[in-house]
Amino acid sequence: MTPSERLELEACINRASEILYNNVEEESLKTLEDIEITVREQVLENVSPQITLFLLKEKQKREKEESEK
Repeated sequence: MTPSERLELEACINRASEILYNNVEEESLKTLEDIEITVREQVLENVSPQITLFLLKEKQKREKEESEK
């Protein structure tokens, strides 16, 4: 990953964190353990599925391009 890509990723993660924070109950952020559980739940519910779909589409696109060669 290039330094500029890392900065772009960090900015995206910070924005995603703001959105996720705005959509959690205050009760779920009382302790470090609560925060860790909340982060894990949010990532599993909202982030991982999108990354998985993106990677799957990219893989399929690459395979199609290779088969057309």
